[in-house]
Order: sequence, then C-alpha cells, then structure tokens
Amino acid sequence: MPLKIKGEISHAEAPKKPKTRKTKSAAAKPRSDSPASDGRKIIAFDFDGTLTYTDSFVAFLTYASGRLKMGTAFLKDPGLLTDYLKTKDRGALKSRLLYKLLGAISQNELEILIRSYVATTGMNLFRPDALEAWGAHDLPDRQRVIVTASPQLLVAPFGALIGADRVIGTRLGFSADGRLLPRLDGPNCRGQEKVRRLREAFGPDVTLDAAYGDTDGDRDMLAFARQPHYRVFTRRTV
Repeated sequence: MPLKIKGEISHAEAPKKPKTRKTKSAAAKPRSDSPASDGRKIIAFDFDGTLTYTDSFVAFLTYASGRLKMGTAFLKDPGLLTDYLKTKDRGALKSRLLYKLLGAISQNELEILIRSYVATTGMNLFRPDALEAWGAHDLPDRQRVIVTASPQLLVAPFGALIGADRVIGTRLGFSADGRLLPRLDGPNCRGQEKVRRLREAFGPDVTLDAAYGDTDGDRDMLAFARQPHYRVFTRRTV
C-alpha cells in the first residue's frame, strides 16, 4: 500500500450512495472473518486507489494526529524509513507508523476515532465511477467483498457505508488488555496474502467472478478472478 497521499480529501458534494438490496441494510456491519460463501458469485474490490482516489490509511493518520505531526513523523524517527528501505516490509512500516502517532491507544478508543473519521469523511474518498461499478454488482446472486491492505478495523465502517457483504483487510496487533501494539496480527494483506485471506474466508475452492485493483499488490487477486479489471476507475469528483 503506497504511503503517498494521491490527493487531498475533497469537501465537495459527495456522490450519491449506491443502491443496496432491500434485504440487507447498508448500515449493517459487514462480516470480516466469519466463514464461507453462500453460493453467490464473489466480486472483489481493492479499496485504496480503486474504490477511493486516495490512501485512506494515510488520510486517517493525518486526521487523527494532525498534519504537522504526520508530516514530521519520519523526520523525528528516521528509522521508520531506513528500516523500510532495508526490508521493504510495508506491514511493519504501517504498524510502526500508527503506533508512533497514536501510541498504545486502546482498541475501543481507536474504533471511536475511526468512527469519527468515517462520519466526517463520509463518501468523499470514493470515486464516482467506482461506485457506479459497485452498484452494478448489487444483485441477488452476487456478494461484494472489499479486500485491502489497509487495516480491516479502518475500512470496515466504509464497507458498511456502501453495503459491502464482507471486508477483508490487514489485522492490527493488540495486547491482551486491548492496547495497540507496534506490529500487525499476521501478514500485511497484499499480493498473495489477499488470495490466502479469500480462501480463509470462503474456503479453499473459492473462485472470484470479478476483481478490481490498481497496484502490483492486487495482481495475484486479479489473476485469480474470471474477470480482472486493472485501473479502470479514474474519476475523483461527480
């Protein structure tokens, strides 16, 4: 997941929310780790850069810690960047940067902060043409799944906002007493890990009817799909 913000969060009028099936409330929390497909076709969407025009994780960190603190994080702790350049471990960079900015925040406090961020941001991060494609798959024989390298805890409320059936993302690490740790709970959900997590969620014989992505981290998932779509969304405003 690239850490460079592709653009500022727009405060223009948000695009209309895609229609959702009457049988399922769009406000309902999407499933994350509960098992198994129910026979419907699976449509997988990457989140950052695909459904959104910017990096939701970096935008959240800026919201939560302030632009100045976010902008100087690497200056105050150059080891964050030097270690990443040595290891190319995006997951370690992600977890260490979050811990650097928010400290040992409790999971409950973090979830409150995320809900505030999502309520403030609303639909402004989403690409209108991506939402059109998302809405076109809102059919009884399909389930729409977000598969992202961003934290699952962060993206799940956005998934609920647009009626996702399931959100699969990177798991943050927490201590036994529920405090944030400077490490992830498992691998960064990128590349082959996206396919592994899909199999974990839906079973070893899972197939994707279609998948949408925009980076090298999505190529394994795209290759796994019957209909792969790479960088097909470009719009940022209505």
